[in-house]
Amino acid sequence: MGSDYLTILPKDQYQRRLTMMKNMNGQNQDIHNYWHHYGMFGWDDPSRWWGQIAGDCVDLNTENDAVADYLVKCYGQFIKMGVDGFRIDTSGHISRLTFNHQFIPQFAALGKQYEDKRLNKAPFFMYGEVCTRGHEATYRGQANLSCYFYTWKSDESLMNQWDGSQSFWDSQVLPEGSGPVGPQELCGKETFGDKKSENAKMINGAWHKPDYSEASGFNVIDFPMHYSYNTAKDAFRLGQEDELYNDATYNVVYIDSHDYSPGPNDLNRFGGTDAQWAENLSLLFTFRGIPCIYYGSEVGFRRGVRIDPGPNGPLSETGRAYFGGYITGDVTATDFGEYKASGNVAASLNHDVAQHLIRLNKIRQAVPALRKGQWTTDGCKATGKNGIAFKRATKDCYALVALNGGATFTDCPAGTYTDVVTGKTYTGSTIEVEAPSTQGQLRVLVKDWKDGKIGEDGAFIYDTTAKSLDGQAYDGNEEAGTIWNEQGPIQPASVLFSQAGGSFRTETINLTVTLSEDAKSGWYQIQGQDKVNLTPGVSENLTIGEGMNFGDTKTIEWSAEAQDGKVKSGSLTFKKVDPNATIMVYVQAENAPFIYAWSKGSSVKKLTGDWPGTKMTESEEINGEKYWTYAFDGVDNFNVILNNNSGAQSGEISGITGDIYLKYDGGANAQKIDAPVNTAAKVTLSPNGGDFEKTVTVTATLNNSAKSGWYKIGDGEQVALTPGKAATFTLGADMMEGESKTVTWSATNAENVTKTGSATFNKKKEVVIPTPTGIFAYFLAPSDWNQVDCWAWNDSENFTGGNWPGVACTKTGVKKNGLDVWMWKYDGDLTTAPTMIIFSNGSGQQTKDLKFENGAVYNRDGKTNESISTGINQTVAAQKAGAVKIYTLSGVKVAEVSNAQDAEYILAPGAYICNGKKFVIK
Repeated sequence: MGSDYLTILPKDQYQRRLTMMKNMNGQNQDIHNYWHHYGMFGWDDPSRWWGQIAGDCVDLNTENDAVADYLVKCYGQFIKMGVDGFRIDTSGHISRLTFNHQFIPQFAALGKQYEDKRLNKAPFFMYGEVCTRGHEATYRGQANLSCYFYTWKSDESLMNQWDGSQSFWDSQVLPEGSGPVGPQELCGKETFGDKKSENAKMINGAWHKPDYSEASGFNVIDFPMHYSYNTAKDAFRLGQEDELYNDATYNVVYIDSHDYSPGPNDLNRFGGTDAQWAENLSLLFTFRGIPCIYYGSEVGFRRGVRIDPGPNGPLSETGRAYFGGYITGDVTATDFGEYKASGNVAASLNHDVAQHLIRLNKIRQAVPALRKGQWTTDGCKATGKNGIAFKRATKDCYALVALNGGATFTDCPAGTYTDVVTGKTYTGSTIEVEAPSTQGQLRVLVKDWKDGKIGEDGAFIYDTTAKSLDGQAYDGNEEAGTIWNEQGPIQPASVLFSQAGGSFRTETINLTVTLSEDAKSGWYQIQGQDKVNLTPGVSENLTIGEGMNFGDTKTIEWSAEAQDGKVKSGSLTFKKVDPNATIMVYVQAENAPFIYAWSKGSSVKKLTGDWPGTKMTESEEINGEKYWTYAFDGVDNFNVILNNNSGAQSGEISGITGDIYLKYDGGANAQKIDAPVNTAAKVTLSPNGGDFEKTVTVTATLNNSAKSGWYKIGDGEQVALTPGKAATFTLGADMMEGESKTVTWSATNAENVTKTGSATFNKKKEVVIPTPTGIFAYFLAPSDWNQVDCWAWNDSENFTGGNWPGVACTKTGVKKNGLDVWMWKYDGDLTTAPTMIIFSNGSGQQTKDLKFENGAVYNRDGKTNESISTGINQTVAAQKAGAVKIYTLSGVKVAEVSNAQDAEYILAPGAYICNGKKFVIK
């Protein structure tokens, strides 16, 4: 380390350690390879197994037997002490093969050896956190990064090839940035295949003996279900993919945690109401899996607050604040869920949600089928839109469960069923149970139950009347928490832009720029314009793009001065891109690969369908080499993974903004290569044919390898093209709906080799959607959206029920630009209007928060530029001159009628503006 190591700054100490651990100075200092030497990694690809997760967390080489043996000996000491299990953090940063070869069998053997240390010799339990921030069991099309993957054994042939011996690693000289070698390479060869399990599901309405012959012995946190717990119904949907887990009944499930809450606001503690919490908890404690509760959720502690903003404020104001003040006082437990308490802890325990949780715990503890039973929805029909119904069973216990209301159950095994909530009994193969259709309501009918009702009625689970306990008032005194030191270190100043450069495809782009609150001064300057001074903490709006041609760039420079006089400066560059431009991906490969592509915005947009994507069928020969090609339209930044649809896949190639050339070996390796010098002549059309409405503008570009070329429309004249220069033309103005036109082209290179091609454009019938009156909006749904929900609100009111995701939109039955058109219309009696709106699909995908404009047409990216001339609102244009316009008091137009009296028949009671005067509908 050097004789001065203890005297140098901590950051320098770290860099010196890191240099030796990762061989960063060209010398082989980590001679035994105790650490991974991999450099940058992706959170969403297998490189996360080798990369360094955080600044001072240097990644151990867990594929080295010496390292693994040391870790097993360390953690084995806890097993010897009698701990019941391990919760292994960030498990997704170690491969399944490594777990199955190096750790799980070893810990399991120690658990068996020291079983006498645990109560009743309980099996040693292990589960891990495989972080997958998404709403599907398969994470972004990659099984080997998904939670369920870790619950299965590894291929025995791969296990037998493992060589993590010290002799192997001592023979490896790996500089910084080295990729996987030896056993690490084996980890990338693991595939999922067609594994399926029925261990969590009942068969033919009955329990069956599970088959654990392929179980790894390692279980997981059910991250996709946790991420989908914005509503109980969204979470329940994830049960449809239980067959991917070896046994999903062992999944540990929580609603929120110290890291994330359900989407869409996953960085804040879950902001649901008490009723929403009650509904979620009712499912959590009766459905398959092992419930896990984050402290404070039972009283709404820090509800909706940012969980971890880092070092940017006092811990006491975050979602991770100290909870101690809520549990001051005394509590004495006399039995399971039975206690006597005083002080703040009594108030906390008396909270409606806490009492709900206590009763759920009692019910779950008493009914084995709820704790570890298999489940099915066969023969289950819930009452009401939000109702959920299912059956649970172990070998000796059978239960019928209804949430948020009643249900009808058929094909029930013979016996007497007792509802442990009400004490009522039922018999017969068909059982109908009634219950109030309220959030969190629950009925649990247990076959041949002898002990009657469990617990007391509360605010959410009750027979006929909701009840709450007195004494819920909290005295407001929290124990001493973090104190913010105003004289702490001065924070560096900075200027934040709403978009950090990049390309845009609109005529102009609107940006927001903000100088940090703690700055002394700051400014920004758009290229070619004057400096603009900024006020600390105040956001300013700016627009760029006007007068720029496609391909032009514009740079914005900025500077910020901190209170201590230190200045930080920077710049960002924007490029204006032709919205009709196509980005081409060329892949040099022996066989046609599959290409999986996606872009990232407010959520992931799949560009080539679900994993494994689309097979590349188009190809062209360049200088004797075959290149498979795929054209991407309407996207300016995306990522791809190449794969062979047989388990092997490349790493992620990210940030593609222009034509790219790749070389793929058909397995795990794909690399960027220089564009070949192409002597072939070609004309590129963008778009390259297809359907359109009204008119379409086409760009024709003759490549630089050509000496001449032309295009022609139909039987028209040839139009000469200049190499490297784009020409545009418009089709449709003289075409009838249903008519097609073919554009042909020819290109000749310097060797007088000519290549020809064509593309056909079809004019479709223009879509006209009638415009209703009142408050409404349209949404053009992506092709993979089967439902659309709307969430609309303003500062004081919600127009869509108040419970996420709001209300269902109506499918109009027509398409616009090839997309289904859905409509939301407000039918309530509020007289104001929304200011914001969100559309979602019930499966975790949603738009960002969009500004509401009455009658506007939105798509996944926001408000479109569709106007009256497009036909979307053509009915408005056809109205008679002199129509009377009706507005809300906040200025939103809600109707056009022939006279003001007609408004009484179509608008809700309230105050409105007509012809500049206020009038009231009673």
